Amino acid sequence: MIRLAVISGKGGTGKTMVTAALADINRLPQVLADCDVDASNLELLFPHRRISTEAFMGLEVARIDPARCQDCGICADRCRFGAIVRRDDAWQVDALHCEGCGVCEYVCPMGAIRMEPHICGEICTSATERGYLAHARLAPGSGNSGLLVHEVKKRAVGLLDGCEVMLVDGPPGIGCPLISTISGMNAVLIVTEPSVSALHDLGRLVTVCRRFNLRIFVAINRFDLEEGICGEIEAYCEEESLPVVGRIPFDLQVVEAVRNNRPVTRTQSPASKAIHALWDNLSEELEMP
Repeated sequence: MIRLAVISGKGGTGKTMVTAALADINRLPQVLADCDVDASNLELLFPHRRISTEAFMGLEVARIDPARCQDCGICADRCRFGAIVRRDDAWQVDALHCEGCGVCEYVCPMGAIRMEPHICGEICTSATERGYLAHARLAPGSGNSGLLVHEVKKRAVGLLDGCEVMLVDGPPGIGCPLISTISGMNAVLIVTEPSVSALHDLGRLVTVCRRFNLRIFVAINRFDLEEGICGEIEAYCEEESLPVVGRIPFDLQVVEAVRNNRPVTRTQSPASKAIHALWDNLSEELEMP
């Protein structure tokens, strides 16, 4: 089975657009997973029917029992995150600032504070015309973590029966969510763009991915906007023995396709043709049937 994650070193490179396009082209049985849980929008590009929704419990949050609180304020003094505030002449916990460290519970002399489970979002599975989709949605103000990504992947793995491809839309950057995304993958497709910051972040991302013994491929989106830096990216990839499997031109029809909630591969556009060529190259590299 091919387990491919589409990732990027920075946001805004067109990673989700490429993921949706590849999912649309692929005719092998597949499962999709949107692990970019901070901006989960792969579902926007495919009509879908929600199958299940379940709460995601993140870090615990402190809660003060007003009946036991003696108004000493020790908890507020010891909280490094400013999460314990004065409201309505009583100490209360601001859940948006609470980091779940448990210090307040430990120092409270009256035992008036306890840590409680806190709903940080939801994990969903949906049916689309291109296969099942596992995705998530964070509650406003909730922080992302590798745990939520892991749960999304676990739901996707549970839907793999009879499938030959698991296609994952990963998060940008090199943090914990990215590491959770690429764990257990066979290969990654890094989507980059011709900019100085993208080239810098590409190098950091390759360093991380190589620690997981993954096959690494690169696609350059909007390659024709800055041909000088595009040449630097290609030179870097050649030096690091990274196959550049696709070069996608800047194309306003991509914007139009996204506005109409559909993959760009459903248009007769230069970007669509380039992504079809990308898929052909990637399929050959991965020896897909």
